[in-house]
Amino acid sequence: MRSFPVADPGTPDHRSAARYLRWAARAQAGTMVGAAGCGVRWMVSQALMPAVIGRAIDAGLSARDAAALVTWSGVLLALGLVQAAAGVLRHRFSTVNWLGAAFRTIQVTTRQVVRLGATLPKRLATGEVVSVGIADVSHIGSAMDIVGRGSGAVVSIAVAGVILLTTSWRLGLIVLAGVPLLALAVGPLLRPLHRYQQRQRDLNGELATRAGDIVAGLRVLRGIGGEQVVAARYRAESQAVRAAGVRVARTESLLDGAQVLLPGLLVALVTWAGARFALNGEITTGQLVSFYGYAVFLIDPLRTLTEAADKITKAHVAARRVVRILQMTPELPDAGTRSPDRGDLVDEESGVVVRPGRLTAVAATSPEDAQAIADRLGRFADGPVTWSGIPLGELSLRAVREAVLVADNEARLFSGRLADELGGGRAAPRVEAALRAACAEDVVAELPDGLRSTVAEGGREFSGGQQQRLRLARALAADPEVLILVEPTSAVDAHTEARIAGRLRAFRDGRTTVVCTTSPLVLDHADEVVFVEDGKAAATGRHRELLTTAPAYAATVNREDLISEERAS
Repeated sequence: MRSFPVADPGTPDHRSAARYLRWAARAQAGTMVGAAGCGVRWMVSQALMPAVIGRAIDAGLSARDAAALVTWSGVLLALGLVQAAAGVLRHRFSTVNWLGAAFRTIQVTTRQVVRLGATLPKRLATGEVVSVGIADVSHIGSAMDIVGRGSGAVVSIAVAGVILLTTSWRLGLIVLAGVPLLALAVGPLLRPLHRYQQRQRDLNGELATRAGDIVAGLRVLRGIGGEQVVAARYRAESQAVRAAGVRVARTESLLDGAQVLLPGLLVALVTWAGARFALNGEITTGQLVSFYGYAVFLIDPLRTLTEAADKITKAHVAARRVVRILQMTPELPDAGTRSPDRGDLVDEESGVVVRPGRLTAVAATSPEDAQAIADRLGRFADGPVTWSGIPLGELSLRAVREAVLVADNEARLFSGRLADELGGGRAAPRVEAALRAACAEDVVAELPDGLRSTVAEGGREFSGGQQQRLRLARALAADPEVLILVEPTSAVDAHTEARIAGRLRAFRDGRTTVVCTTSPLVLDHADEVVFVEDGKAAATGRHRELLTTAPAYAATVNREDLISEERAS
C-alpha cells in the first residue's frame, strides 16, 4: 500500500487536508471512476425519461399513432433497465470506495502510530486517536461514497438543462441560472458548519480522553473521595460538547431545510412557467408533462449536490485530524544501520554499566531517575548510551527493539485470549515457565478456561497485583536478549515478591537482565547492584555489601524494607 506523502511537519491546514482526500481518491482511482461512470449513467437515464414520456404523449397518444407509442414505450423500458443496472453497479462501487477510504485511513494511521511509538502519547491525547478510528474514518469514507451520485447529479442537471433549452430556451435559462444561485445560497452555511464541526470534534476528543482517564483511575478516585469532583468536571465538559453539538445541528438543520426549500422554489418556478407556456400554445401537451417530470426529477440531483457539499466539509475536518497524526515525527530518529553486539550496555549520563549475562539491579533514591535510566537504555529517550562501545543511536532502531525489552507498570493487557496475550506463536512454549517465574500460575488456574480464557480490555477482571504478575510473565516469555524491568513487584505481597526474585534469577540465568527496584528481596538476588543518587551512580556492589558501605543506599533500602513488612502484615 502506498504511503501518504507527508509534507514538512507543522499545523495541518486546509491544503494538507484536501491533499489527503485527493490521495485517498487516487489510491482507488479505478473504483472511483467506476462509481462516477455508473452514477452518470444512472442519473442521466432518469433525466431522459421525462423527455421520452413527453415524446410518447405527443407522437403516440396525441397523434393516435400506436407504432410510435410502442416505440417510445420500448425506449422508456430500455432506460429503466439501464437505470437499474447502473444503480446496482454504482452502489457497489460506492460501497467499495467508502470501505476502501475508511480502512486505508485506519491502515496509514495505525502504521504511523506504531512508527511514533512512545512519542504519540506525549503529543496527542488518547481520545484524539480514538476519535480518528471512530468518527473521522466514517466521514472520509462518506466523501468517497458521494462521488458516484454527485457526478451523476452534475451531468444529469446539465442534460436536463440542454433538453429544456432546446424545448423552451426561457425555461432552460431558468434552470441553468437557478442551479448556480442555489449553490451560492447554500455556500454561506458551509463555512460556519466547518468551524462548528471542528470545535465539536476537538471537544469530543477531549471528553473521550477524560473518560478514559476516569475509567483507568476509578479505584484511586474512590480511595481519595474524588469522585464528586471528577464527576462535576466531566459533567461540565459533557455539557460543552452538547452545546457544540447543538450548534452543529442548528446549522445542519438550516442546510437540510435549504436542501428542500431552494430546489422546491426552483421546481415551482419551472412548473409555473411551463404551465403558462402551454396555455399560450408555446409548448405541446407532451412537453408540458415532461416539464412537470423534470420539476420532480431535479429535486434529487439538487439535494445530492448540497449533500455532497456537507459530506465533503465533514471529510475535510476529519482529514485535518488524520494529517495531524501523519505529520508527526518520532522524537528519536532511526538513522542507524548497525546491529548490536553482545557487550556492556553503558548509560554514560548516570554511569550505570550493565554487563552481559548478569542480573543487574538499579536502586535509585528517586523512582523518576530509575525510569529515565531504563528509557535511555531501551532507547525510548535520547541519551549518551553505548552498547559494546557503539553509540545506541548508530544502531538500527528495529534491531534495538528486538534485542532490548523495557517492561514497566504503564504496560497494558489487551483484550483477547490470554495465551495470545502472553506471547502465543514462538513464545508459546515458554509461557508456562514464564508464568511460574512470575508466580502467576494461580491467576491462570482461577480462570474458567485457563490460558484459553478471554481477557477483557485492560485486564479489568484482575487485581493490580495479578495484572503486574501477568505483565511480568509476558515480558519473560518474550525472552529478549536484554530485559529491563521497572518495579516489577511493587504491587505484590512480600512472600510472593521473594518467590518472584528467586525464580526470576533462575529463569534469566545467563541472559542480561536489569531490574529497577529498591526492594531488598529482589536486590539480594542480583549479581550486581548499582545505587543511583541524584541521577548518578554513587556505588556499585552486592546488596549486603552496600548495606554496610553505603549509608545512603541502606537508608533507601530500609525504607523499602519497612514498606515490605507493612505489606506482608
